[in-house]
Amino acid sequence: NGKLSACPDKPNCVVSHNYDEQHLIEALSYSSKFPAAYKKLLDSIAQMPGSKVITKSERYIHAEFTSRIMRYIDDVEFHFSEESKRIELRSASRLGYSDMGVNRERMETLRGIFEQ
Repeated sequence: NGKLSACPDKPNCVVSHNYDEQHLIEALSYSSKFPAAYKKLLDSIAQMPGSKVITKSERYIHAEFTSRIMRYIDDVEFHFSEESKRIELRSASRLGYSDMGVNRERMETLRGIFEQ
């Protein structure tokens, strides 16, 4: 429906909408045409260690990120809004309670790659 799920009541998730202050992260933005931004995001994800794109559709991408040592899997979702030129995002751990800020750090690293 064009919206990503809210985060659960645990600190191991960040989301750019349907948020509370603890889980809030800024959406990605782009100024190019949509197809170029979509490709650029896929290329940016591919540069991240442990990443694997699971699902791609017209305006949605779901990727998994696997940690190197413990092999934990985090789910990362992106939804494009062509009208606002924003990419809403959500990154959440599948297991545990705290992620020690890993999901937020990963999304900020991805932002840096995407904005290059």
